Amino acid sequence: MPETPLDIARTWVEFPDPDDGDGPARQVFRADLTWLTSAWTCIFGAGCKGIYADRPDDGCCTLGAHFSDADDEKRVRKQVKKLTPDTWQRHAAGRRAAGGWVETDEEGVRKTRVVDGACIFFNDKGFAGGYGCAFHHLAEREGVDHLHTKPDVCWQLPIRRTYRTVERPDGSSYLEVTVAEYDRRGWGSGGHDLDWYCTGNPAAHVGDDAVFRSLEAELRELVGDAPYEVLREHCEAVMPARKLLPLTVHPASPRR
Repeated sequence: MPETPLDIARTWVEFPDPDDGDGPARQVFRADLTWLTSAWTCIFGAGCKGIYADRPDDGCCTLGAHFSDADDEKRVRKQVKKLTPDTWQRHAAGRRAAGGWVETDEEGVRKTRVVDGACIFFNDKGFAGGYGCAFHHLAEREGVDHLHTKPDVCWQLPIRRTYRTVERPDGSSYLEVTVAEYDRRGWGSGGHDLDWYCTGNPAAHVGDDAVFRSLEAELRELVGDAPYEVLREHCEAVMPARKLLPLTVHPASPRR
């Protein structure tokens, strides 16, 4: 199925952080309702073609995961200690004597090491411990959400949170927090070279629930509980209007 264009009509909402209290808002959330009410869902292992044609079974795990900061790496390190040869296919390769599980990219940024053509924590098809991300399976065994075991970039995709400082005419300012679709451009210039990508592809817009519901745990972690409740109200208000206002609907999603 062809991907939809990157530049589409979108419905946005802005609202002050409810945790700010009275007075001028110090933080304002800006959210893409078109994306958050879309029917996108992860189809890894169920139609995902992988970001590179020669690695169709890897999903988006081919490049490894860049750590967002030192705390992210420290948290992941704790999870690595829970993995065993039975649950992590490349356990031996991740040992320090065998090269470890961290490497730096060409810009010196630390990330998970790539081994055998994909992230070192990726288990191949047929591995008894489970196909796909070893951290994903770890979360399921422990009965916790995946955001507690995976690197930040892995559990946040395909939501993109960005920040900018906005200056008001009166000289004051606020922090704008944008929550939107992590489309190809979120990967930088190399995103245009990916052979396949899911967020704008109708093949991945087959979820039973809208993104703001299916990824509630991730959104709560990204914006906070009180802001999520406000965001949810805006999303719920838009949902009934989707058939009457087609521009509110992501073009890759069915109008239902």
